Amino acid sequence: MKIEEFRGSVSAASPPGGIVPALQALWWAAKGDWNQAHKVCQEHEDDNDVNWVHAHLHHQEGDMRNAGGWYRRAGKPVATCSVPEEWTALAGEFLGRR
Repeated sequence: MKIEEFRGSVSAASPPGGIVPALQALWWAAKGDWNQAHKVCQEHEDDNDVNWVHAHLHHQEGDMRNAGGWYRRAGKPVATCSVPEEWTALAGEFLGRR
């Protein structure tokens, strides 16, 4: 799946089938449902990719103190780009692995 197709899929009622939890959380975030995206992250805290998305969600809400802890847990540097740029980079990273 290409990023444009993934981004366009948010008009559906639920995420595309067969995607990993990190992409599920990004999908919910793009749909505007931060709480559902956060719930997916909380259910998969043993996954470093999900922890990276968890950091992104706290970046999105402006809680950089909390985000910093999740970036550390994921083993990633704190984002210095905008939230939309980070979302695109994360989605591209995870889609590129499929």
